[in-house]
Amino acid sequence: MLTERQPRVSIAHLPTPLEPLPRLTARLGGPQLWVKRDDQTGLATGGNKTRKLEFLVAQALAQGADTLITCGAAQSNHARQTAAAAARFGLACTLVLRGEEPPRSLGNLLLDRLLGADVVWTGEAVLTERLEEVAEEMRGKGRRSYVVPYGGSNPVGATGYVAAMEELLVQAAQMGIHFDHIVLPSSSGGTQAGLAVGARARGYTGHILGISVDLHAGPLQNTLSGLATATASYLGLGMRFLAEDFAVEDGYLGGGYGVVGDLEREAIQLLARTEGLLLDPVYTGRAFGGLIDLIGRKIFAPHERVLFWHTGGTAGLFARTDLLE
Repeated sequence: MLTERQPRVSIAHLPTPLEPLPRLTARLGGPQLWVKRDDQTGLATGGNKTRKLEFLVAQALAQGADTLITCGAAQSNHARQTAAAAARFGLACTLVLRGEEPPRSLGNLLLDRLLGADVVWTGEAVLTERLEEVAEEMRGKGRRSYVVPYGGSNPVGATGYVAAMEELLVQAAQMGIHFDHIVLPSSSGGTQAGLAVGARARGYTGHILGISVDLHAGPLQNTLSGLATATASYLGLGMRFLAEDFAVEDGYLGGGYGVVGDLEREAIQLLARTEGLLLDPVYTGRAFGGLIDLIGRKIFAPHERVLFWHTGGTAGLFARTDLLE
């Protein structure tokens, strides 16, 4: 394995299932749709960050950390999984979340509380700046804090998706299938960058498309190229990536990050009612809605096999019930 020399703890339920979506495929008239179930990684309702945390937590423990600190939105899936990983390994956890504290703890925020995380709200402050302030405050109190980056997206975290790409290729080979396209939600970049490194290193010849949930294509492609190059260097692979190496679709940003519109609502309902599979309202709902639209625009040939990489986030549904009913 490309990642076998890197420190790693066991958190995720791996390999995650690889499943066809026959009823939805028939409903949409092709292409052949499949899903990679990283919503089933098993850490406090699962999600893609669990793969990243296997490597991030290993580094934190090696450095003697007693606290994990990270940041995100109020309904951050990453924050929830970080809190769960901290609890699993007996570490304290502080979450720096954007904005003001809401009147009720719902969805991911409820789980953050149940998992024992301390929450700091940024108010009007810049999220990443407040994260560094909190980390410095804790160091001043003698805490051995490990800062998990936004989305877990640095070379250590992205390593989790280099390993995930290898896992997928083994599963596909065992099943005797090839995926012409892999489609996933893309935001902080670690998932798509890691997949790209694994794909190039293992000779995957298909097409990886990130559907952006918050950034325009140019800035996200720049983030992806830098992160993928740094991840390859971290793993001793010596590969360089350019912005144009990454396919990013930014046509589904809607009202902005976390704003649920018809695209997300209809995608969530359609997949639930055809396959009994739940999406989340921020990441997978938007990305799958984009995928459905691309299918309707005949971007994919009917005979092609398309894999949607489900990155989790189901807990977020229960904070948006007023928008989904």
